[in-house]
Amino acid sequence: MVFDRLKSAISEVASSIRAGIGDRIAYKTLSVGDVEEYLEELLIGLVEADVAYDVAEDLVEEVKRRLTGAKVKRGKDVERIVKDAIRSRLREVLSIKAPDPLEEARRKCSMGEPYVIVFLGVNGVGKTTTIAKMAKMFKDAGLTPVVAAADTFRAGAQEQLEIHAKRLGIPIVKGGYGRDPASVAVDAINHARARGYCVVLVDTAGRMHVDRDLMNELRKIIRVSRPDMKILVVDSLTGNDAVEEARKFDEAVGIDAVILTKIDADVKGGSAISIAAVTRKPVLYLGTGQDYGDLEKFDHEKFLNTILGPS
Repeated sequence: MVFDRLKSAISEVASSIRAGIGDRIAYKTLSVGDVEEYLEELLIGLVEADVAYDVAEDLVEEVKRRLTGAKVKRGKDVERIVKDAIRSRLREVLSIKAPDPLEEARRKCSMGEPYVIVFLGVNGVGKTTTIAKMAKMFKDAGLTPVVAAADTFRAGAQEQLEIHAKRLGIPIVKGGYGRDPASVAVDAINHARARGYCVVLVDTAGRMHVDRDLMNELRKIIRVSRPDMKILVVDSLTGNDAVEEARKFDEAVGIDAVILTKIDADVKGGSAISIAAVTRKPVLYLGTGQDYGDLEKFDHEKFLNTILGPS
């Protein structure tokens, strides 16, 4: 994890408050006036680190609530209180319990049915590569996946997914371009059911949340495939655009979890906070590179320690 912008925004403000207040006298009971100007800096820093404005405001209000009336002593006491307040609030936002796809797939497979995941997202977020990473994860766990090339819209989409399937040695179900993608998803589910495969991973056409026809198509895929999980894949580098995508996809079809890609290049770090706060859905995995093994389970405590230091 990188997240340098978010780390520095929090550390700089915490240090400023410490320097401006905590080092003046031995003990002080803080007032709103003592901290307001610094909290304005914190708000700006969070927003610049891709934390959505309303989410940043909520964080700042929580820090203000904890600092106001606090009796602090010289040294790092103020800095600790600031970081502890942020940590506590972010823990509430980020500790949404996420389902374990491996456990859920094993459970459903034991009942003779495949576990179905539909992947959503706009073009360019790394959705197809993420599906390949998930396929490897399931295969390594002994749960053979079938990938459904239900993107019958974008030229080259099926070929791209087929290359991944061949490299991984897993089956793929395709349909011709222009074919009803919902029927491809159903074919893949039937294929898995007939052969005892445990997982079906359904690729869908990348679409903007404002594209009514493609969103209606997506609703049909979900209606007929009845997935166990709908995962939205978003590019962490797109900042607040990713937050808006998550909000709109959740409103349109409902999402169950989020995978953030390109985390290894994300110097800001606010997307994870914003998406979890806005959708109240868990961040499931982080894409940390281009290799099939570069998929990391999201650990909110590790994330908090990265941006705030050890508790």
